[in-house]
This record gives sequence, C-alpha cells and structure tokens, in this order.
Amino acid sequence: MSTTIGKFQGIPTTCISDAMEGLNNLDPTIKPLKESYKFSGRALTVKMPVGDNLAVLKAIGEAKPGDVLVIDAKGDQYRAVAGDFILGMAKTLGVSALVVDGVIRDILGTKELNFPVFCKGTTVAASGKAGVGEINVPISCGGTSVYPGDIIVGDADGVVVIPQQSEEEILQASLNKLKKDEEREANISGNTEALRKYIDSMLSRTSSK
Repeated sequence: MSTTIGKFQGIPTTCISDAMEGLNNLDPTIKPLKESYKFSGRALTVKMPVGDNLAVLKAIGEAKPGDVLVIDAKGDQYRAVAGDFILGMAKTLGVSALVVDGVIRDILGTKELNFPVFCKGTTVAASGKAGVGEINVPISCGGTSVYPGDIIVGDADGVVVIPQQSEEEILQASLNKLKKDEEREANISGNTEALRKYIDSMLSRTSSK
C-alpha cells in the first residue's frame, strides 16, 4: 500500500468529504455490510449491464493486491453482482474491497469472509454470464464519476472518491480538517463556556452572510 493510500486509510470519510466540499461522495444508500469495515485503495473499475457479472470475474482475475473493485451495476437491486463464492475469490486474490451501486447475495457467508463489501443491499437472484461489460474504463457509481486509479476510501459513514490528479492536495486538506476537528473537540467538548462561545460564533457568522 502506497504512503498516500495508507494515509487516507487513517482519515474518516467525513473529513475527506469536507475537504472536497461533498463533491465526490457515493450515494448514501451504498453502505458497508458491517460498520467495522474500513478500506482505502485504487479503483479497478467495472462497467456491467444489468444481470451479467462476467466482467466482475474478469476484473478479479486482473486485479492487483490492494485494488478496490468499483462496479457500475446501474443501481439494479434484483440480480446480485456476486455471492460469497466470488467475493471469497476476490479476497483470496488480494482485492481490498468491493463497492457497487447494486446488490450482493449469500449475506451470511459474505459476512463470514470479513471482506469489505459496500452495496445497496442483498437479493436472492443470481446474475448471468453472457460476457458483456468492460473493465478499467471511466464509470459512474452511486452518482459519482470514478476513473481507473482513483483512490477510494470507505468506512461506516460511506464511500468517497479521490481523483488521482489531485490526491496529494486533497490528502493535505483532509489532514488539516482532521487536525482542526481534533483540536475543536479537545478545546470545546465538556467546556460549557467554550461551547456557548462556539455556538454564538457560528450563529453570528451565519447571520452576517
């Protein structure tokens, strides 16, 4: 894992989102199967038609250790993009997480894998394998553009996309936001007088606009 990706792993998605002014968040319906899941890695993108997951298998076969599979499944919630068998393959081959604007199946077996899956839910229906689809192309996932190689970070609050051309700038802004949040917590939390001053300052700032 590169230094940049590793540093993003330690930053809450909320801070990263604030640093990007909320412009690159995936739709909040895409949630982790377990709140404890947290990951960061580079996107290996998958564009698939509804109900045909052969491109997902191709992506798993070509993934490098640490890659995040980001799948454009068109938001379909009837047919699963993968079940516990395919997800187990992804984990074994070093994929760090799977993010999809769709659903998976075999929920109990998938949770036992302890493999970060972020999706819209679960279903019972499988996908077919007609062979249509593409990998490593620009996609839209959860209403957000994702390019191959973008850094993807996910935790209990959701998933954010960091465009690779500005990742260092966004990293610094995210670290600055995290530091400010920690300082605010240390200085204000539990201090009644400081809390009132903070509220007054926020209200006066709003009223002056």
